[in-house]
Amino acid sequence: ETTATTTHIKVYWHDVVSGPSPTAVQVARAATTNSSASFFGAVVVIDDPLTSGPDLNASSPVGRAQGTYVSAGKDTVALLMNMNFVFQSGRYNGSTVAIMGRNEVFAAVREMAVVGGTGVFRWARGYAQARTHTLDMKTGDATVEYNLYINH
Repeated sequence: ETTATTTHIKVYWHDVVSGPSPTAVQVARAATTNSSASFFGAVVVIDDPLTSGPDLNASSPVGRAQGTYVSAGKDTVALLMNMNFVFQSGRYNGSTVAIMGRNEVFAAVREMAVVGGTGVFRWARGYAQARTHTLDMKTGDATVEYNLYINH
């Protein structure tokens, strides 16, 4: 019998929707998405960089956040997040953490479920807390601090 370990990981998630090389791309929308204040119906595929610090260019790369988010709130900007944090360096290299849940973008702290993982994080359960570090309202680009608390 093994005993569970609890691991805390802090990373910065960089959602780049603007410029010549976006890491988040809208792949579908409803007929009313563009006129909706909450972008209701938008489906976005991501391959976002994860770094050790908030500066995308000056911080060490940790991995990628790969998956989708869907604008699921009709009256508020609330996303259904479905993504894997794929670790590509350090002690977690080659391991993944699966995250799913509701992300109310303008709330100070959002909590989502860690629903699984691979490698070091096989059988993972836990939660992720997201806090917006920066959000450029003109471009839509965002940097979000994620704190993962993982039992594995």
